[in-house]
Amino acid sequence: MYQYIKNGSVTSTKGFKAAGIHCGVKDKSKKSDLALIYSSEPCIVAGTYTLNKVKAAPLLLSKATVAKSKFVKAVVVNSGNANACTGKQGDLDALAMQKKCADSLNITQNEVLIASTGVIGQKLPLDKIKNGIDKIVPLLSAKGGIDAATAIMTTDTKIKSYAVKVKLSSGTVTIGSICKGSGMIMPNMATMLAFISTDAKITKPVLHELLLDSVKNSFNKISVDGDTSTNDMVLLLANGLSGIAINKKSADYNSFKEALGSICISMAKAIASDGEGATKLITINVKSAKTEKEADVVAKSIANSPLVKTAFYGEDANWGRILSATGQSGANVNPAKISISFDKLPVLLPDYKLVINEVKAAKILAKSEITITVDLANGKKEATWWMCDLSEDYVKINANYRT
Repeated sequence: MYQYIKNGSVTSTKGFKAAGIHCGVKDKSKKSDLALIYSSEPCIVAGTYTLNKVKAAPLLLSKATVAKSKFVKAVVVNSGNANACTGKQGDLDALAMQKKCADSLNITQNEVLIASTGVIGQKLPLDKIKNGIDKIVPLLSAKGGIDAATAIMTTDTKIKSYAVKVKLSSGTVTIGSICKGSGMIMPNMATMLAFISTDAKITKPVLHELLLDSVKNSFNKISVDGDTSTNDMVLLLANGLSGIAINKKSADYNSFKEALGSICISMAKAIASDGEGATKLITINVKSAKTEKEADVVAKSIANSPLVKTAFYGEDANWGRILSATGQSGANVNPAKISISFDKLPVLLPDYKLVINEVKAAKILAKSEITITVDLANGKKEATWWMCDLSEDYVKINANYRT
């Protein structure tokens, strides 16, 4: 059993502090651009990372650090500059950023993870970040989670932070989180940054398995624009301060897994709904598939279709685009068996029987949250994805991203 914490964040868990400040990376906007998360106790850590072949220096460094470090204690993140495609200098800057944070916190370099997000191909303003680290360390606070969530934003319009209390047989543990993501969202892991903390006591193999499963069913099932980014990762840190162990043989394992999955889905939906220029969050339910993979590829094809996205932005009940996206997915489906609904309103029945009520459909499509159900009539498996619509503002935001 779990309960969401109002205004919860990564610092809702025992022993975690955070802060967020403006250090000068975002020179023009003067918005917050440096975040720090710190645990008073060493943390077991697990991570998942973008599958884009073009990977940024901070991501590669953090991935290597997660693999070799028994424990970590801090995550430092800058926004406004991705430190991606910056060559050897980018690698050196990532190392320098990691070392500076370690020195300022008086911990080892292998206890620090780093992340960056922003414009690709520009050198990291290292001096500004180093000065920022000096300023941010004294500001670490158990109330600083929202400031950290603000500092990692780029084109995001909303702060994204969540926390849950999980009641287990031997007590209560907490899971807290912050994330960012608005554009370059297409799941090949999870194209965003997310940082999750817990005070549960978990071994590294179990923590990694829990994270992979949660990411598979949340961040890997969202789409804004079909682009996979160069920097994005999910990190899960467990410091064990609750004293409550989670292991696969324990009765509490499934309860913790459910709560972690729920918080990841909440973050994933928040990212999809905050897609650049988006006006609607659209849930895609594909059911009655022969296999889970079949349901997944159909939902993915619909979620990535610009024609489907633009139709929903225009509030056009163009079911033909959904059927077409289903057919081009690669799944072995029989289009004559397929049914489509908007929310609970039937639109298309088998044998291409058109039953759409345009007036009722228009009312549904005017809402900010809509559910598409596609019934393949081919089995018992299903999948759920989340996407947003695609508007003129998406083009404007990305046409002027560097200016």
